[in-house]
Amino acid sequence: MGTAAFLLVFARGWRNLREAGARQLVLSGLLVVVAILLARLTWNLPVTDQAEARLFDLRSFILAEQVPQDERIALVVYTDQTLIATRKRSPLDRGLLADTLRNLDGMGAKAIGIDILFDQPQDEDDELIATLRSMKTPVSVAYAETTVNEGDIVYAQQQYLEQFLGRLEGSNARPASIALSNAEGVTRVWPRIYPHLPPTLGRAMLASAGDGDKLLPGYEGAIRYRRAASDEKPVYSPLQIDGFAIAEVAPAFMPGIEGRYVLIGGDIVDYDRVETSLTAATGEVPAGMQVHAEMIAQMLDGANLPKPLSATLWALALIVVACASLTAMLELRGWRLYPTLVVQAALLAGLPFLLHWQGIDTYGLPAAGWVLGWIVAYAAVNAAARASTAEQRKFAEGALGKYLPREMAEEIIEHPDRLALHGEHKDIFVIFSDLEGFTKMSHAIPPEMVAKLLNRYLDMLSQVVLDHGGVIDKFVGDAVVAFWGAPIARPDDGERAAKAGYALWQAGEAFRKSLDPGLPPVGKTRVGMHWGEAVVGNFGGKTRIQYTALGDSMNTASRLEAANKALYSSVMASKEFADRTGLDWWRPMGRVVLRGRQKPVELFEPAPDFPKEDRAALYQAMILVENDRTAALEVLNQVADKHPDDAALANLVERTERLSGNQAFVLG
Repeated sequence: MGTAAFLLVFARGWRNLREAGARQLVLSGLLVVVAILLARLTWNLPVTDQAEARLFDLRSFILAEQVPQDERIALVVYTDQTLIATRKRSPLDRGLLADTLRNLDGMGAKAIGIDILFDQPQDEDDELIATLRSMKTPVSVAYAETTVNEGDIVYAQQQYLEQFLGRLEGSNARPASIALSNAEGVTRVWPRIYPHLPPTLGRAMLASAGDGDKLLPGYEGAIRYRRAASDEKPVYSPLQIDGFAIAEVAPAFMPGIEGRYVLIGGDIVDYDRVETSLTAATGEVPAGMQVHAEMIAQMLDGANLPKPLSATLWALALIVVACASLTAMLELRGWRLYPTLVVQAALLAGLPFLLHWQGIDTYGLPAAGWVLGWIVAYAAVNAAARASTAEQRKFAEGALGKYLPREMAEEIIEHPDRLALHGEHKDIFVIFSDLEGFTKMSHAIPPEMVAKLLNRYLDMLSQVVLDHGGVIDKFVGDAVVAFWGAPIARPDDGERAAKAGYALWQAGEAFRKSLDPGLPPVGKTRVGMHWGEAVVGNFGGKTRIQYTALGDSMNTASRLEAANKALYSSVMASKEFADRTGLDWWRPMGRVVLRGRQKPVELFEPAPDFPKEDRAALYQAMILVENDRTAALEVLNQVADKHPDDAALANLVERTERLSGNQAFVLG
């Protein structure tokens, strides 16, 4: 779509919106505001926050870096086998830990972190404290606090923990917070930084080992979880603590400890397990110490994932809603709509993945919100546009309905291409009607009364035409011009037109009877009907056009209407018209040369109540008149005698007596 075409379509869409009505515009405006809020705040709303979290988990899993075993971090773990061997479960055996620390101290670890809370007294506490105070390797000891680690520690436990840690002051063993973010039961982001808490376990370990420049200060964004490149080698290799406690065995573990950050904690089936961003996809619920390991690795890699600014997210929300609104305003259809929807859907779905892949922190990015906001905005603006279109359609149907039958008006509005914007040749059924004596009456009564009566009369006849599926071409004073077969032709157009012509005469009679006796009398409604070719389409100039039909068939129908006066009839059709109606109510009324014409026209009059045998006799007379006018007149007189009040039949007899050489009566 070119720029000019786009601007034209946009202008039309904007105009449609403005024409939707104040109530619809206010409602749509409110929904657009809701769409903007959805496109920005779905992380803060019930239900949608769960959807956003799941989408974040999906991105984290799909785009998680697959890495070999990380040799910078070692895990020394208590396992279920350890608990069986020590016959202790909670608290974990601190004597075993003291032995392990003494043996680890000489293995060259960069720093040691203990992910175990010493919040309850145990017989080995003095030994453990002595060991911790003697450590040359920096040690970070787990700390928790009731206001932050609610549910993990109670007040009495915290009191003991603080007493325990107080005994370590002045040593290489310092407290470190083991708090983890656990929103909705899943650890997706780094723990919040509280001024009254010691640094997190990982930060404390790096700082004590001289890597203080890698702490990602102030970072509280997403944890960058990684996946193992091989199922056989996990990202972090767990080393069972039991071997480290035996002085003769411990040196064998030195290659896995030297130069590494060492975390000590539990890797026990039902103890300190944490769901992560990968759990939904992998089903794995790792030990909490592995989350601390991931944060250490993230710091060592300098993976400070930048978070989009709030202003940026608001701007993106506005862009999403604007795209949806613009798409709705353009009112695209078919092949133009589908590519637009596909492109926008791809952008909405793909942009969060692209940003995540580029190392942007997408926790808090409203991916589901963009989709919901787009849908709501599109629906809101589309509803306004449709409301406007419905009003326009209603108006158009009403306007067309003044001239076309309702079903035809609806079909043209639905398929405007069927209404030719130029003249085209069509075979049509044409009807002209005229009210005898109306002009004379109009001179005798006030203009207001003339207008009132004329409108009532034309309304009655118009309804007849529309009820029979015809098109009202024009009104000429009290005359009505209508046709069938354009702009849409139907198989039963002839039958509809014939019945309409007869009904127009009946409507005229009903109008006459309804007039006030004090008004000057009017005559009957005369109707002329013909079938033939015409040029049908829109005709006019730059400022005004009219849909009409032009051609000889129109003139012939007009002359047939006028001929009724001389023929003492009310409704008269040409043979071309009658033969195409499929009706058997016609009676032949001879052949005439219409005024201003040279070619004779065979006449047929609708007479649904005329006896069948008399109708057959008239057909016989028309055959006889070609070769035996006397015999034809004898048949006609017999029929006319049976209907002494039928002026049209009497006129037929008179005309037959005065036929010209071409067996036609010339109307003067």
